[in-house]
Parts: sequence; structure tokens; C-alpha cells
Amino acid sequence: MSENQWIQWLQRNGSHPYRLGSKAGWFAFVEAQKRDPLARLAMPALKALDAEALEDYNECRMVWNSNIPTVRTQQLEHAFSLIDQVMASNRRDGDRLKGGVAIDSPPGLGKTTIAASYGKDFHRAQIRRYGARTAGGNQRIPVVFVSLTANTTLKALNSRIVEFYGHPALNRVTASKLASLAVEMVVSCETAVIIVDDLHFVDFNHRSGTEISNHLKWLANELPVTFIYTGVGLAEKSFFSEGLYGESAALTQTARRTTVCPIQPFTLKTSAGAQAWTALLQLLEGSLVLASPRDGMLVDHASLIFERTQGHIASLASLVERCAHLAIATGEETISAKILSMAVTDSAASNAYALL
Repeated sequence: MSENQWIQWLQRNGSHPYRLGSKAGWFAFVEAQKRDPLARLAMPALKALDAEALEDYNECRMVWNSNIPTVRTQQLEHAFSLIDQVMASNRRDGDRLKGGVAIDSPPGLGKTTIAASYGKDFHRAQIRRYGARTAGGNQRIPVVFVSLTANTTLKALNSRIVEFYGHPALNRVTASKLASLAVEMVVSCETAVIIVDDLHFVDFNHRSGTEISNHLKWLANELPVTFIYTGVGLAEKSFFSEGLYGESAALTQTARRTTVCPIQPFTLKTSAGAQAWTALLQLLEGSLVLASPRDGMLVDHASLIFERTQGHIASLASLVERCAHLAIATGEETISAKILSMAVTDSAASNAYALL
């Protein structure tokens, strides 16, 4: 065993600070290779490491246990199937309107992960089929990922799109020309999917929200792309009704053009739901690198873990990561009832659990 083995593993497989809202970050995300397998040392081998080697090995395990590959849960499979149906319109010629998808659900259910994972698969397929360059010699960028912020304006939306491509003229273009520059980049790079993340930051009942709604419809008309939106409470935010009410809302185009993709938390109320929850916990416990793992170290506490997380995938991921950290830090090297009791959860999960 090389004494630099763990440092070498970290150098090859350390945390990746992707910024999905930039071309460089998105390409790094879609082109990233799977991490090298990390050896699972048993207790005797673990105790044989000197202090520095143990510190480095534990750092490797922290990286590994915090980056378990995305599990194809029933929610993800359902979402992919629905998006595939909508994406069938992506094959339409440019003069025909393409539909859009809105992944709309409460927080912590993996909306962004689903959209990014779908975009990753689509991006790779496009590059494999059509090559890295367009017929015009431009870089092919199949997918654009735009993440919105609070109080997003029309100018900010167009800036985010142009910024993704890294266009050098971004800071020299007037607000009125940003939209045409965004269209130019999408067309020249043959972008086919635009993911708009955190759309709930837009208030469609406000004048600025109406401007963004109209602009998104214009972009959908102007561009040969499929939009995938993610957000929390988009119906309540009047995204589908474009800020209109009553009879006027029935005439809006967004609701006719956009298919809702709801994401549901896990449930233990049905046999199928309980089986899916158990299967997920089995996958997670088998992926963790601990020195004294045991079959059932998560599954045996399935009900408690469900109560602690309410079936929300984001809360579950955080809880499992923190349990793995505590198992290593305390030297127990397994997840037990004691470790679970020590692990903290996010505020929403903690408050909901307290009400039980």
C-alpha cells in the first residue's frame, strides 16, 4: 500500500465545485467520470494506519459518503418517463411549437437533481449522435441550465442565459439587445433544452413577473427548444395562469403548453411505498464506506428514519451523510440507534419530527 494512496485518491476524486449555471460548470458536470472505487478497510486495517494516513483515508470516506451516485428512485423514474413524453415534441421542425415541463413540488424532493440528471443524459446523447461542433463550426451546447434568484427581472433572466454561454459581450450589450443575443447563442450552439431552475422566485402576479411570463412564451415561440422548469408552488405563484384569474386565466397559453410533473415524497402508507423506501435504504447502506458496516444498519431503523425525514429525499441524504460522519468520528464505524440519535436534520425535517 503506497503511503500516498489516499492523497492520490483525493487528488483524482475530490469534491467537484460544479456551477451548473455556467457552460464550464455544466460541461464539467456532464463529462465527469465515476469516482475510483474506494477501498473499505476493516477495523484491523483501519487501526494499522498511522495518524496522517488515517486522517487522509477518513477524508476520502467523507468525500465518498457525501457523493453517493444518484439513485433512480420511483420518483425519478416517473419524472423521466413524463419528461420523455413531452420531449417527443423536441423532434418537431423549428416552425412547430414545442411543449414544456414544470417540475412542481414541495422543497426537498429532488426537483433540481431530476432536471439536471435528465439534462445530463440528454446532453451526452446529443454529443454522441451529432458531435461536439455544429455544422456551422460552433460548439454544440445541447442544454442550458439557468438558476434564478430572488426578485429576478426580465433583464436578469436574459443575462443568465447569455452568461451561461460565456459570451464576451455580455457586459457591453444594452438590456434591449440581451434578448436577441440570447436567441443568437441558443440557435448558433443548437441548444435543444433550457432548464430554468427555481422559477418560484418569480412573482407572476407582479408586473415584472408578467413580463417574464410573456418573454418565456416568446422564447418558446422563437426558439427550437424544450423548456424544463423547476419550482415550488408554481400554481400558487400563478405561473400557469400568467397572473390572471377567472375567465381570463382559461385563455392563457402557458397552461396549454406546459405539462406539470409533480414529485411526491416517499410514503409508508402502502405496501409498495414501504418496499420502495426499504429498497432505497438498502442501496444507501450498501454504498457507504465504513469499517464495521452491517446489513440492515439503515433498514432496521426504516420507520424512525422516515419519521426523521418525512420521506423527503434531501432530508434523507443529509441524515445519512451525517450518520456516516458520526460513525467515523466516534469510531463506531457503523450506523446504530445511538448514531441516529446524535445526527441532526434540517430545520423543516426537525420541526416536523418534533410535532410527532
